[in-house]
Amino acid sequence: MDLLNTLVDKGLRRESPTREEALAVLATSDDDLLDVVAAAGKVRRHWFGRRVKLNYLVNLKSGLCPEDCSYCSQRLGSKAEILKYTWLKPDQASAAAAAGVSGGAKRVCLVASGRGPTDRDVDRVSDTIKAIKEQNGDVEVCACLGLLSDGQAERLREAGADAYNHNLNTSEATYGDITTTHTYADRVDTVNKAHAAGLSACSGLIAGMGESDEDLVDVVFSLRELDPDSVPVNFLIPMEGTPLAKEWHLTPQRCLRILAMTRFVCPDVEVRIAGGREVHLRTMQPLALHLANSIFLGDYLTSEGQAGHADLEMIADAGFEVEGAGEVTLPEHRASARGGGCGSHADGDGCGSHSDADGAGAGGCGSHAGGGVCAPAFASTPAPVRPAEEPRTDLVAVRRRGAGTDLAPNA
Repeated sequence: MDLLNTLVDKGLRRESPTREEALAVLATSDDDLLDVVAAAGKVRRHWFGRRVKLNYLVNLKSGLCPEDCSYCSQRLGSKAEILKYTWLKPDQASAAAAAGVSGGAKRVCLVASGRGPTDRDVDRVSDTIKAIKEQNGDVEVCACLGLLSDGQAERLREAGADAYNHNLNTSEATYGDITTTHTYADRVDTVNKAHAAGLSACSGLIAGMGESDEDLVDVVFSLRELDPDSVPVNFLIPMEGTPLAKEWHLTPQRCLRILAMTRFVCPDVEVRIAGGREVHLRTMQPLALHLANSIFLGDYLTSEGQAGHADLEMIADAGFEVEGAGEVTLPEHRASARGGGCGSHADGDGCGSHSDADGAGAGGCGSHAGGGVCAPAFASTPAPVRPAEEPRTDLVAVRRRGAGTDLAPNA
């Protein structure tokens, strides 16, 4: 297919596809799907080989959010039966992080619900970062606390944070349809603050909220312009008790096309499969590893993920390997801009062109998609076979383990 050959050539040169080419990827047929995966896989392997980076979420503060993001189970007015608790103490958060690191996680993502941190909150998180670094000196720490005020990104960097996540989520044109308590511009501003403070920026999207192909292309091209080091791709989990509870639009094939399009537009950045992979990709998750070079291990913020041992088996069975703590995630031309650190943009040649200014797949101020499925859904009696077009609501399980509970984490 001429389109795919063109996209591979551009990806290997870090050249941007056209919007029409990106839209064409989303419009490909199921008959062409394996060709699309193979083509995007060439780009992924060129820049990242067969390494898979593991990330681990620690929900520092669950629920009780004043923002009204329609997709989020922690939103203002949410009826979702999720865990609700205030700030974990540094030793509690460090213990939770250690569970992820012992399972192979290279990065720990510290997430807190809310509009954005107060200065006291930044102090709390700074103490937590220091506690984690004291216990696991090699681990990367990404903070995800919502909208940042002036000077807060710098304070997090001084405390030892390596990265900051704040997702754009959807296109600027439709952002007001999913959130009214803050703006798309607010989110862009926070990503720019992270960049300016020298933090590795992480920003991504949520697919499956009823958006058009044009909206998906818009947000991925906007991310290319912002030039984050990592782009988490979330697939909406329509949680009961949220306004988007009935929005079941995704198929495994659709998810793979979205990941492929993201890889072609952002060829040399860490593309992370985030919330919702278990629910929407299901048995086709191993194919997604040919497109993304990063996943979350264990549970998400408010829902349970695939058991950690199952993730490790999946990676090995698919012919990939877990990225080690001593390996640099990003290609040399990006990592060298930060002296080989956790990842990093090089002005002008990151995820395309750096205009002015990584996911956690779920983050503060409503960045969380809240996706996942508990391990027993895979380990116990199989669910009844359903037609492909019907939603797999049987796979959605609210998180009841790990940080904030007395149960062991699913890592």
